[in-house]
Amino acid sequence: MGDRRRSRRLAAALTAAGLTFGTAACGSGSDSAGSGDPNTLEVWTRSNPDSAATYDRVFAAFTKKTGIKIDYQPVINFDQQLQSRASTKDLPDVMINDTALMGSYQSQGLLKPIDPDSIAGHAQITAKSWASTVGIDGRHYGIPYSRQAQTLMIRKDWLHKLGLPAPRTWADMLKVATAFATEDPDGNGKADTYGMVAPGSAQNGYVAWWGSSFLWQGGAQIIEKDGDGYRPAMDSAAALRTVTWMKDNLFCGRKNVLQPGAITAVTSTATNFQDGNAGMYLTGPYNITTFDATPGKDKYEVVPAPAGPAGSDVLADGENVYFGARTGKTEQEQALAAFLVSAEGQKIAMTSVDGHQPVVRIPTNATLDAAKVRDDARWSVVQKAYEDTSRQFPNAPDFAPIKQDTADSLNAIFTYCGSDVSSSLKELNDTLAGDLKDQDLLK
Repeated sequence: MGDRRRSRRLAAALTAAGLTFGTAACGSGSDSAGSGDPNTLEVWTRSNPDSAATYDRVFAAFTKKTGIKIDYQPVINFDQQLQSRASTKDLPDVMINDTALMGSYQSQGLLKPIDPDSIAGHAQITAKSWASTVGIDGRHYGIPYSRQAQTLMIRKDWLHKLGLPAPRTWADMLKVATAFATEDPDGNGKADTYGMVAPGSAQNGYVAWWGSSFLWQGGAQIIEKDGDGYRPAMDSAAALRTVTWMKDNLFCGRKNVLQPGAITAVTSTATNFQDGNAGMYLTGPYNITTFDATPGKDKYEVVPAPAGPAGSDVLADGENVYFGARTGKTEQEQALAAFLVSAEGQKIAMTSVDGHQPVVRIPTNATLDAAKVRDDARWSVVQKAYEDTSRQFPNAPDFAPIKQDTADSLNAIFTYCGSDVSSSLKELNDTLAGDLKDQDLLK
């Protein structure tokens, strides 16, 4: 673990050095796409063609309203392409990407600091959302655009067939998962159903991302704030109890509680819920559109996550609007950000046309109600989860290596069912201390 961490940190340091060098010369003289036209903004989003179609509608409305043109680039391999562009001393004007990446981008010198007062309509964004854009130095580096929180998607037709209520606790969840796996809820007479879906791979930190809700519900934290820094917290009694529970009951417990291959699954391959052979999935609301098509809107419901010993907190994340570290188009960038967080802009981004994926889940504009905009009461469950029982990964540190090291450790524990959880978590804690020390944040 330690050798892998050191190798990854070295690679990250070299990458960051290249990025910082690459952005140092970015400015009004840069020969970037669209820079010859002061009224054109180059905008990147991390999007597949489906969500890109929704952004196309948003940007078309903005251009019609303001006359400012958008050179829109939907990018799938966002970070790889961003590094490439930075190495040529050129960055997009505006980027929309994950909230959890802010600390990494800011530490590499990729972002322009933002004064919230400079964004028209900034007061309609809640203090909770604005707080998630504050960097280590106390300045804002993003504008909150979309937020979401995990909820439990569950086959209500299976519950009805087996005479079971939706689970409210971990114990309930295991009972339901076992029934889904063993009592033929689809009625086809075959043992071909599974209790839950889990993206348990260490790739890109997936198991830490999905498992963080369980950690918090069990009273554990990955890192804790400590004065003006942080300390690792995965050697706590709560972490030991929670990870042991996950190993013994989900990954190494009853057969078929999780889908086959859960330990190597990422979100793109963990398709058993939409394939119709798994009954529960703790996931984000971006899947609602997908699941309404298959298994079908009439076959599942959205309910709050079952509570663990310490509560029902779930992972919240989302996207921010970022300004690339360059000069020359500040006024146009601020105009775009103001439209994106306005009621008009957010409503366009929250609606699906021709089945395309909405790109704003829970609006950051506090004048909007997700369920009313979509005329869909299920979104009240998601919005309430975000507002009342959600946590985000710490946004100021570079959380990427912390999430990845946590995922590596959890995946190993869940893969080798005879592993010593206590010693594995102590090793992880030492690794996390190294990650924090690398960022001068260890206290």
